Amino acid sequence: MKIGFIGMGIMGKPMAINLRKAGHEVYVSNRTMSACEGPVAAGCIAASYQEVAEKAEVIITMLPNGPQVKNVMLGEGGVVSMMKEGQIFIDCSSIAPGVSQEIAKELEAKGIRMLDAPVSGGEPKAIDGTLAFMVGGDEEVFNKCKPLFDAMGSSAVLCGGVGAGNTTKLCNQVIVAANIAAVAEGFMLAKKAGVDPDTVFAAIKGGLAGSTVMNAKGPMMTSNDTKPGFKIDLHIKDLNNALETGHAVGAPLPLTAEVMEMMQTLRADGLGQCDHSALAKWYEKVASATIY
Repeated sequence: MKIGFIGMGIMGKPMAINLRKAGHEVYVSNRTMSACEGPVAAGCIAASYQEVAEKAEVIITMLPNGPQVKNVMLGEGGVVSMMKEGQIFIDCSSIAPGVSQEIAKELEAKGIRMLDAPVSGGEPKAIDGTLAFMVGGDEEVFNKCKPLFDAMGSSAVLCGGVGAGNTTKLCNQVIVAANIAAVAEGFMLAKKAGVDPDTVFAAIKGGLAGSTVMNAKGPMMTSNDTKPGFKIDLHIKDLNNALETGHAVGAPLPLTAEVMEMMQTLRADGLGQCDHSALAKWYEKVASATIY
């Protein structure tokens, strides 16, 4: 299949490379074309937005947020203006569900079908091709694109109509953020009480408190590793979309709001580009102690 992939960031690059490894013809594009060098070295083809629109059967975007997706697709000289009836657009960006639905409406008028398909797993799972896709859209389109999701991930679940994928991703981000904060809070309690957090981790990871989040982020906290797999700045963006969506539909999100304020404090302290496990730094700041 001929695939156009726009957005060669920390996630987009390995996703495009995995599509190429699966045998697809992949045209890659980015606002700064130098970002396409890695995928091109792996066999992808560098292309302009116009070339992507002309050659690809399916166009995928992986961009920072809704405004960027709207600008690339619907803005002046946007990709949609050059697309043809029958093409498929998959947005893997994590954006507000309402924005996905707005874009889908514009595409429908041109006979272009859309899936919103945000992912979970961060850079490590993007690299090894085990991302989890949360998809919104028509079942027929989803089934047609399933081989693409299989090339980039280990699971893809159709969650409902367009927008349902991003609603599901927001739920994921809310749960992950609260879980990371809980792990940091528990580890700080252990440290202040004189018990080694690594020992606590080993003791509880097999019980009810154990989780994928704790397994991935706990060791980072106890080793003071803040190298980003998923940045605080990006999680702030997702929680902002979650809070806006919650307000719009009347869903209470008090824990989300609290963790959002913690992350905002860390951003103000210059830690926005750190991994979201650096939520531990908020506890270290308040407790005047380190977890590691």
